[in-house]
Amino acid sequence: MNTKKWLAVGSCVTALGLFSACSDDSSPAAPITPESSSAITPTSSGDVTTSSSDISTGSSSSATNPVLSSSGTEDVVDSSYTNMGVSEIMYNAPGGSALEWVEVYIKKGPDITDMELSNLRLDGAVSFNFPSGSLKKGEYVVVTNDVALFKQTYPNLPAGCRVFGPWDKDSKTNAVAKLVNEGDVVEVKLRGEGDVSAAFSSLPPWPSLANGNGRTLVYRGTGNEADPNSWGASAVEKGNPCAGGDQVLDATTVRLNEIKPYSLGEGAGWVELYNYGTAPVDIKGWELESKLKGKKWTVVGSNTVVPANGYLLLDATSAAFDDGAGGDGLYLSDNGDEIYLYEAVGGVRTGKETSLLIAAGKQSSGIVDVAGGTVAQGAMATETPGAANSALKAGPIFINEIHYHENENDPNDLEFLELVNKGTESVTLVESINNTPQGWKVEGINMEFSSTDVIAAGGLMVLFNDSLKGKEALLRARYTIDESVPIRFYAGKLSNRGETVAVKKPYSYVTKADNTKQWYYEISDATLYSDRWAGLTETDGKGKSLNRKDFTTTGYGSAVWSALAPTPGK
Repeated sequence: MNTKKWLAVGSCVTALGLFSACSDDSSPAAPITPESSSAITPTSSGDVTTSSSDISTGSSSSATNPVLSSSGTEDVVDSSYTNMGVSEIMYNAPGGSALEWVEVYIKKGPDITDMELSNLRLDGAVSFNFPSGSLKKGEYVVVTNDVALFKQTYPNLPAGCRVFGPWDKDSKTNAVAKLVNEGDVVEVKLRGEGDVSAAFSSLPPWPSLANGNGRTLVYRGTGNEADPNSWGASAVEKGNPCAGGDQVLDATTVRLNEIKPYSLGEGAGWVELYNYGTAPVDIKGWELESKLKGKKWTVVGSNTVVPANGYLLLDATSAAFDDGAGGDGLYLSDNGDEIYLYEAVGGVRTGKETSLLIAAGKQSSGIVDVAGGTVAQGAMATETPGAANSALKAGPIFINEIHYHENENDPNDLEFLELVNKGTESVTLVESINNTPQGWKVEGINMEFSSTDVIAAGGLMVLFNDSLKGKEALLRARYTIDESVPIRFYAGKLSNRGETVAVKKPYSYVTKADNTKQWYYEISDATLYSDRWAGLTETDGKGKSLNRKDFTTTGYGSAVWSALAPTPGK
């Protein structure tokens, strides 16, 4: 967000707290109403379920337990200019080491004659401006938080390997910034063109071996760098910096497909596995782990073969899962959890894994294939044990409009996110759980709501970057936003290249040993937008925004969006 952007008011333009200047634009742009869906069917609670016509229930998916996966047919890359890439990330080094680093390269297009003059830089999770010097295609360079520690950790670097750092200090702590282990986005920017936004996270389906367990995250070479399925754990310990074509650990063809948590009065729950391979797989001896409980179980029993292109349903009891201590089975919490299934041979893990993030709540969680070539994960609207999943639960709060990359040639254009309530009742964005209030949040922009934040039934809320705090009157005048539409401000920033944005409702919490609370959430709506979506590239800094046109499903995939003029609050 450029805090020097202007807001047009009347016949003059007021810079945001900086200065005033006259403009020929004496009136705001005429509003354009986003397309709306005629197939919105909320339940009495306002929840909307995914239409079965938008789901591919075939068994041809090759993704291993993804949150979502962008279709290759939706990627549009202009190679006439330099396209940057992130090829490897160490965000949580093994053995408690403080070392962190990011490997950068030219993905497509011409060499860079001078990195400094080309304004090559890191942004997002950490910041760094590259010094003067060329960068050639086929060359891999590293930016780290600690150059000395990096060279000590990797004493046998390839000849000519260039290591830059440290990256900038955190303004809040005045210490060198840190990659947050829970996840973030690293952006590589080059004059605003050919940029890349590379995500990382410790949550499923991101590989657990890259989370403090000895490996790095390695880009597989294809797909959106914000998509977890584009990444894998390095095949070698501590990764392979300054070298391209790194190998990643192969994935198992078996994925956790749907999980039902324990529910009082309904039994222990169950675990469903799906094998997208062409040969049956025996999972006896594999290990299942609950991160919430910090426990693991071994798959036992006589029914352990997942058929090719088929399903295996296991009751979460001691007959199927043995904790090695005489426990009474796999009682998975409805608070939400991170579940991993590791391939094991002779009691030793091979490094292959599948994982599923269980949403908070008593419903099952699973994976569906969404129209437009996208795979989505979340709470299921209907449980389908032993069969293809059909629909994700969604609503009542949806992401209605995303203006993620403002037109940098238009000083009046501003980044924003718009929410809509498709339910029949107003929603106060704070829940009281055991007399403890906790706000809803929007993952991706660092937004948490307060008790005064309410979206009326059928109403909107517009979110702007917090650099615009105190400018609400100017924002309303600029976009003719009615006083009935609340405006709020977020601390983060929408990535110009694509990232996961999710609206989450607090469901429950547990009190940890240090007396702090670990909150669990259920997803109301989510998307992983992309600047490479075919037919929607005008939203990438060219004046248009992503406008929602379909509310019968969550926001995954390009099929539910249109590229239209920005209309916040309308």
